[in-house]
This record gives sequence, structure tokens and C-alpha cells, in this order.
Amino acid sequence: MVSDQPIRTGKVKDVFDRGDTLLFRFSDRISVFDKIIPTLVKDKGLSLCRISSFWFKTLKERSISTHFIESRGSEMTVKKFAVMERVNAAVYGNYLVPLEFVVRYYVAGSLFDKVKSGRISFTDLGFKNMPAYGEKLPDPFLEVTTKFEKFDRFLSIGEASSISGLHRYEIISILEECMKIDRIIEKQIENSGLIHADGKKEFALDRERAPVVVDTFGTPDEDRFWEKNEYENGNVVELSKEFVRQYYRNTGYHSKLYESREKNLKEPEIQPLPDEIAARVSELYRKMYERITGQKW
Repeated sequence: MVSDQPIRTGKVKDVFDRGDTLLFRFSDRISVFDKIIPTLVKDKGLSLCRISSFWFKTLKERSISTHFIESRGSEMTVKKFAVMERVNAAVYGNYLVPLEFVVRYYVAGSLFDKVKSGRISFTDLGFKNMPAYGEKLPDPFLEVTTKFEKFDRFLSIGEASSISGLHRYEIISILEECMKIDRIIEKQIENSGLIHADGKKEFALDRERAPVVVDTFGTPDEDRFWEKNEYENGNVVELSKEFVRQYYRNTGYHSKLYESREKNLKEPEIQPLPDEIAARVSELYRKMYERITGQKW
């Protein structure tokens, strides 16, 4: 009988060691801005596991390597890789890359915040004038961030290489792989009335240093989806965890939190979601499973 040894309790899922494999147990927890909200969202974990499993099976059909083995209910069994916060150059392969890779196709979320504040010039993004929220980027915007630091931090290619043990050309190759996967996502949802605005992915390297897609992707937690017909009418309707982020932006919590972080002050506690909002979020995750996969809940 396999004995599950707890390794980590994350913001969304719990991870257990099963010897040669890992078990992901998806919870109904929800987090924003690196804070776990003290509210459970019914069926969220089941939705994430089902959507993730669908994408992993889709990639397998296209001969794209992943860590996925099987799933049942809210649990997923995956291949195990060595985990290091920084990778020594002597390590050849079979390890989790300690980076997160983000590809953005529209000006939204933190990218909009950076453009609005001037931390990123809109001209560097290919715009002649300040873009509106939700405006499509002339070219995809590629970002690499830390994975194991307390807060995600954006990295230059040089620093990303130093942290991960990846050569620069391997980082570029992985970003190209991200866009290839995003094209698969866009093809899948083109008849579902959805826009895929951006997404995050994680990778490991196998023993031959070939990239392996790990963790989860293409879900309402890692990716940003919008209502296509609303967008064509000039409205951005969030169909992802961004809906929850916007709630806390509107309450003023987001600005208070980041002001505290900038001043190195004690962070304000995040308040629970109102019951009405939690119920809407629960319904959103169930509906997004159906719209993304084309399968009934």
C-alpha cells in the first residue's frame, strides 16, 4: 500500500510524496496577491483538477511531454523531479525549473499596472500611445519570474539563467513552447466564446534536458480568460480568478496591501469573500470547465 508523505501545503493544492511519483490534492482554497483568502470555494479544486487533466491529455495527443500520469476526482498523480531553489550548473537534468513563464497577449492585470505607473514604457510594447486596459498587444509580451521567493519577481534573461541553470537559448525555447501551447488553447476554445488573454506555465527538465510541462496550466487560476462577445462590444468581462482580484481592488485592499509591502510594514489581513461572491466564483469554475473542455460538468 502506498503511503502518502506530505511535502507541501500550497495556496491551492497539497502535495504528497509517493516514492517515484507525487500526488496533487486540489483544495477549494483560493488566493490572490500571494494571500490565501479565508473562504472555501465549492468545487474549485475539482474544476482545476479536471481542467488540468484535460490539457495534459491534450498535450500528450500532440506529443508534448508532461509530468501527468493520471487523475481521479480532485487528485492527480504526476512524475517527480528534484526541487532546488537555485540550480547548480553541475546539475544536468531531471529537476524542476525554479522559474515561472508568463506570456501575455493583452494589456491587463499587473502588466497594465506597470504601464500605467511608467515602470514599463508603452512604446517598448509597440504602442504609439498609452493603451487602454484590455487592448491587444502588437506582439506577445514574455515574462520570466521567480518561483520560490516570497513574492514573484520579474527577471532578466541573464538572472533567470543564473537561478535556473538554463542556458539563454533554453529559456527562449521554453517561451516558444509556451506560445505553442497557447495556440493549442486558442484552437480548443475558439468556438466557446472565450478569449485567452494570458497564461502562466512551469517546466522541468528530463534526464536529457528536454522540457517537461509540470504543475497546472490553462485553468482559471493560472490563465486569464475573457468573454469574447463582450470584448467585441468594448467590455472586458473576467472569467478567471481575475474576477476575485478585481473584487479586492475595488474594496481598496489591493492598494493598502501593496503600499504596506513597499514600506515594509505589516500587511493587512485579507477579508473573506461575501457569500454571494463566493457562490458566483464557484459557479464560474464549474462553467469554465464546461466551456474550456467542451464537456458537461
